[in-house]
Amino acid sequence: MFIVRINMNVLPEKRKEFLQTLLSFTGPPEKEKGCLSYDILCEIHNQNVFNLISEWKTRRHINHHIRSERFRVLLGTKSLLCDPLKIQILTVSGSEGVEAFNSVRKKEESEFCCNKSERSL
Repeated sequence: MFIVRINMNVLPEKRKEFLQTLLSFTGPPEKEKGCLSYDILCEIHNQNVFNLISEWKTRRHINHHIRSERFRVLLGTKSLLCDPLKIQILTVSGSEGVEAFNSVRKKEESEFCCNKSERSL
Protein backbone atom coordinates (compact mmCIF):
# COMPACT_ATOMS: atom_id res chain seq x y z
CA MET A 1 0.00 0.00 0.00
CA PHE A 2 1.09 3.57 -0.67
CA ILE A 3 0.11 6.83 0.99
CA VAL A 4 0.33 10.18 -0.80
CA ARG A 5 0.42 13.27 1.40
CA ILE A 6 0.15 16.69 -0.20
CA ASN A 7 0.57 19.73 2.04
CA MET A 8 -0.91 23.01 0.80
CA ASN A 9 -0.49 26.39 2.52
CA VAL A 10 -3.17 28.63 1.02
CA LEU A 11 -2.98 32.43 0.81
CA PRO A 12 -5.59 33.68 3.33
CA GLU A 13 -7.31 35.87 0.74
CA LYS A 14 -7.51 32.89 -1.69
CA ARG A 15 -8.90 30.34 0.77
CA LYS A 16 -12.48 30.49 -0.56
CA GLU A 17 -11.32 30.15 -4.18
CA PHE A 18 -9.07 27.24 -3.21
CA LEU A 19 -11.93 25.43 -1.45
CA GLN A 20 -14.24 25.99 -4.43
CA THR A 21 -11.60 24.45 -6.68
CA LEU A 22 -11.30 21.38 -4.46
CA LEU A 23 -15.07 21.00 -4.32
CA SER A 24 -15.34 21.28 -8.11
CA PHE A 25 -13.59 17.95 -8.66
CA THR A 26 -15.96 15.69 -10.53
CA GLY A 27 -16.98 12.53 -8.70
CA PRO A 28 -15.56 11.02 -5.53
CA PRO A 29 -11.84 10.27 -5.84
CA GLU A 30 -12.32 6.84 -4.23
CA LYS A 31 -13.98 5.80 -7.50
CA GLU A 32 -10.58 6.16 -9.18
CA LYS A 33 -9.10 2.72 -9.78
CA GLY A 34 -6.78 1.67 -6.97
CA CYS A 35 -7.76 4.47 -4.58
CA LEU A 36 -8.53 3.10 -1.12
CA SER A 37 -9.26 6.45 0.55
CA TYR A 38 -8.95 10.19 -0.14
CA ASP A 39 -9.26 12.84 2.55
CA ILE A 40 -8.70 16.59 2.71
CA LEU A 41 -7.82 17.76 6.20
CA CYS A 42 -7.52 21.29 7.56
CA GLU A 43 -5.04 22.06 10.33
CA ILE A 44 -6.63 23.14 13.61
CA HIS A 45 -4.20 25.96 14.39
CA ASN A 46 -3.90 27.33 10.86
CA GLN A 47 -7.03 27.01 8.75
CA ASN A 48 -5.11 27.97 5.62
CA VAL A 49 -3.06 24.78 5.73
CA PHE A 50 -4.58 21.69 4.14
CA ASN A 51 -3.33 18.13 3.82
CA LEU A 52 -4.64 15.85 1.15
CA ILE A 53 -4.07 12.24 2.23
CA SER A 54 -4.79 9.38 -0.15
CA GLU A 55 -4.15 5.64 0.06
CA TRP A 56 -3.43 3.57 -3.04
CA LYS A 57 -3.12 -0.14 -3.79
CA THR A 58 -0.08 0.18 -6.07
CA ARG A 59 2.44 2.68 -7.38
CA ARG A 60 0.95 2.15 -10.84
CA HIS A 61 -2.39 3.50 -9.54
CA ILE A 62 -0.62 6.58 -8.14
CA ASN A 63 1.11 7.19 -11.46
CA HIS A 64 -2.25 7.00 -13.24
CA HIS A 65 -3.69 9.49 -10.73
CA ILE A 66 -0.74 11.88 -11.22
CA ARG A 67 -1.51 11.94 -14.96
CA SER A 68 -5.25 12.51 -14.35
CA GLU A 69 -7.31 15.66 -14.91
CA ARG A 70 -8.11 15.73 -11.17
CA PHE A 71 -4.41 16.00 -10.31
CA ARG A 72 -3.87 18.59 -13.06
CA VAL A 73 -6.56 20.76 -11.44
CA LEU A 74 -4.84 20.37 -8.07
CA LEU A 75 -1.52 21.48 -9.59
CA GLY A 76 -3.37 24.47 -11.04
CA THR A 77 -3.99 25.80 -7.52
CA LYS A 78 -0.32 26.80 -7.15
CA SER A 79 -1.19 30.48 -7.73
CA LEU A 80 -3.44 30.29 -4.63
CA LEU A 81 -0.67 28.99 -2.36
CA CYS A 82 1.92 30.71 -0.16
CA ASP A 83 4.44 27.92 -0.78
CA PRO A 84 4.88 25.25 -3.44
CA LEU A 85 2.97 21.99 -2.89
CA LYS A 86 4.84 19.60 -0.61
CA ILE A 87 4.29 16.07 -1.87
CA GLN A 88 5.32 12.83 -0.19
CA ILE A 89 4.75 9.28 -1.42
CA LEU A 90 5.11 6.81 1.44
CA THR A 91 5.41 3.05 1.11
CA VAL A 92 3.59 1.10 3.82
CA SER A 93 4.90 -2.40 4.43
CA GLY A 94 2.40 -3.26 7.16
CA SER A 95 -0.22 -1.85 9.47
CA GLU A 96 -1.74 -2.61 12.85
CA GLY A 97 -5.10 -1.79 14.34
CA VAL A 98 -6.46 -0.93 17.74
CA GLU A 99 -5.22 -4.28 19.08
CA ALA A 100 -1.66 -2.88 19.04
CA PHE A 101 -2.74 0.04 21.25
CA ASN A 102 -4.66 -2.22 23.60
CA SER A 103 -1.68 -4.54 23.94
CA VAL A 104 0.66 -1.67 24.81
CA ARG A 105 -1.83 -0.16 27.26
CA LYS A 106 -2.34 -3.50 29.05
CA LYS A 107 1.42 -4.01 29.31
CA GLU A 108 1.86 -0.45 30.62
CA GLU A 109 -0.92 -0.91 33.19
CA SER A 110 0.52 -4.20 34.44
CA GLU A 111 4.00 -2.64 34.72
CA PHE A 112 2.51 0.30 36.63
CA CYS A 113 0.67 -2.05 39.02
CA CYS A 114 3.85 -4.08 39.65
CA ASN A 115 5.98 -0.99 40.22
CA LYS A 116 3.34 0.50 42.55
CA SER A 117 3.23 -2.64 44.73
CA GLU A 118 7.03 -2.80 44.79
CA ARG A 119 7.15 0.79 46.11
CA SER A 120 4.83 -0.01 48.98
CA LEU A 121 7.15 -2.76 50.26
